[in-house]
Amino acid sequence: MSEVLEAKSPVREKGAISTGKPKWLRVKLPTGQNYKKVRSLVQNYDLHTICESGNCPNMGECWGEGTATFMILGNVCTRSCGFCAVATGRPDTVDWDEPERVARSVKLMKVKHCVLTSVDRDDLRDGGSIIWKETVQAVRRMSPGTTMETLIPDFKGEWHNIDRIVEAAPEIVSHNMETVRRLTRQVRIQAQYDRSLAVLRYLKDQGLPRTKSGIMLGLGEKEEEVIQSLKDLREAKVDIVTLGQYLQPTPKHLPVQEFVRPEQFEKYKEIGLDMGFRYVESGPLVRSSYHAERHMF
Repeated sequence: MSEVLEAKSPVREKGAISTGKPKWLRVKLPTGQNYKKVRSLVQNYDLHTICESGNCPNMGECWGEGTATFMILGNVCTRSCGFCAVATGRPDTVDWDEPERVARSVKLMKVKHCVLTSVDRDDLRDGGSIIWKETVQAVRRMSPGTTMETLIPDFKGEWHNIDRIVEAAPEIVSHNMETVRRLTRQVRIQAQYDRSLAVLRYLKDQGLPRTKSGIMLGLGEKEEEVIQSLKDLREAKVDIVTLGQYLQPTPKHLPVQEFVRPEQFEKYKEIGLDMGFRYVESGPLVRSSYHAERHMF
């Protein structure tokens, strides 16, 4: 899940130690009437979004557009990816009331476009896919006008579990590559580059209209590796891709190797569009759910 946002220790910018972020990573405080209304609802009804818990710099813009992201299946992950701030350990038992609770939150917040994501639940036989399917169905039942994106784990490549996502038929299904092939073992310890590609290809082959993936930059990847990853995603028939700057969540996580300049992000966007992606979000502050409502094309 490319939703890690805060860098709190020295990082490298073009090989030099830097204790601060470059100017292009600074954001304005969220404002606007729509944002204030949603913020008030979240506080008054004790609603939970990854927008807040992840301290997302785009929260004000997204809430103003009627988009919000919810994380399901708890807040403890069975995997220990080097970039992610989510706690690793033994998750709690499944909360079977969660789909209805998330759906009520979506309705209360009057969310126009809902993004759902989750921790990895390798401890469960179904990988959490039953809760995934029930959550999509609950949101659709309570808020039939709300469109949905599901940012799913790889479910260890077990197609019978992925089929539940296909059956739920959200408008967009996303699975993030997170990084280039060479760095995958370092960044996503229990994941596999080719397995993630296979998941994305399988989703498209099942007839889903829109598939999506994301890559973080600044972890030490080379330009040619990023371009090759974009090629791999196109070969997997992916429609939408996001590229954003990795920021170290704590000193225990992988350090930032480079602050990628906005011009380089723009270059990748042009390359991606030339390859045939239907939508490319590429910029330092881009996260998986950034401008998600626009990806409905």
